[in-house]
Amino acid sequence: MQVKLKKMATSLVLSRFILLLFVTCFAATSSATTSTTTLKRHPGFLYSRTRGRCTPQFWSSMKEAWPRMVPQTSTVLNVFGSRAFDRYRSDMTLLESTAMNEDGNVFDKLLKQASAALLNSYSRKGFPYSAWEVKTLMIQGLVSEDAAARLTKRFSIANDACS
Repeated sequence: MQVKLKKMATSLVLSRFILLLFVTCFAATSSATTSTTTLKRHPGFLYSRTRGRCTPQFWSSMKEAWPRMVPQTSTVLNVFGSRAFDRYRSDMTLLESTAMNEDGNVFDKLLKQASAALLNSYSRKGFPYSAWEVKTLMIQGLVSEDAAARLTKRFSIANDACS
């Protein structure tokens, strides 16, 4: 009789353990499925953060058609004027400027943010800068590194806040 009770107690403990293991595995699978779904919606590196629809990264990804006023093949020289000729390649396109590496100098960062701001001014209602303001401010920002840094920050804030 005692052997039978011992076997029943062992069986009860094992069944509870298996139930706990099953529930744990089910919860882990459910969690993994949820995080996989999340990753599918936000492709990229594991630690990348989601960026808005107005950033240079968004415009360089070509997820949306560019405004007709500034096609992707427009050169920086044609869009921002002769003052840009001193700082940038004459054949650099706006698409290249939005995809630039941010490790460059302050003028490269300004161009990247100003290009996105120009695209946003044409395509986003309520963007705080008009196209002519972006072009004028860009020319003013090319005067010095301090001016470029201040203007880069202003454009970056406007681009990040836009939706």
